[in-house]
Amino acid sequence: MPDAIFDHPRLAAIYDAFDGARADLDLYTGIAGELGAGHVLDVGCGTGCLAVRLAGLGLRVTAVDPAAASLDVARAKPGADRVTWIHGDATTLPNLATPPDGTGPPGPPDEADPPGPPDLATMTGNVAQVFLADEDWAATLRGVHGALRDGGVLVFETRRPHRRAWEAWAADTGPVVRDVPGAGAVEQRREVARVALPFVSFRYTYTFGDGTRLRSDSTLRFRDRPEVERSLTAAGFAVEEVRDAPDRPGLEDVYLARKDAARKLSPAGP
Repeated sequence: MPDAIFDHPRLAAIYDAFDGARADLDLYTGIAGELGAGHVLDVGCGTGCLAVRLAGLGLRVTAVDPAAASLDVARAKPGADRVTWIHGDATTLPNLATPPDGTGPPGPPDEADPPGPPDLATMTGNVAQVFLADEDWAATLRGVHGALRDGGVLVFETRRPHRRAWEAWAADTGPVVRDVPGAGAVEQRREVARVALPFVSFRYTYTFGDGTRLRSDSTLRFRDRPEVERSLTAAGFAVEEVRDAPDRPGLEDVYLARKDAARKLSPAGP
């Protein structure tokens, strides 16, 4: 079940205001250009910031998320009609060579040939860390593997556990106030609730001008590089490169893993 910050209608509507300019997405648009991607699968697309940006560059984009409220925000954005939006997750994807009826166009209007499956899959922000159980993470990787074309690439980022990001979070407890169109002044507070590595739990509390107070509890799993690489290999990916995240240098790893066409996995895994 998605956290309230993503699936509560009032919280999803203000999410972008607190998430900032998303400089981290420049990395993903750059990699899409490097790889010459034509069809991108955005897993855990949230409010659609990356999906809409990629569609604006002329790429076919399929975006999937389990939080209906976030998808409602995404669908209302300019250019959202060029994205295929799917309510679900990577384990329930349909055949992406032809989008499901009613979820969006198959690609740019002047596309001469039916588009094929994705050649690039992305998981931005903390998406790769929300899968707490090994089984859920493995199932997600298998789902992405099955959706990609042979030789397609999965790109995602994870925080480096030894950099202990939660210590900075715990020290930064001051309120953040944003004037959000349609909502007025909203205050956000964050607190780290529990550290039991590899799991870190935290809470966001939002106070609206009408006095409404809403909370969202979240937990992330911090996997180290050997663990991430083993999971990718088990799911049928070959790790081609691990980069430093340009927006958080020294704090995150960015994985580029290619679908190994020679490996045929059973639905239960390798």
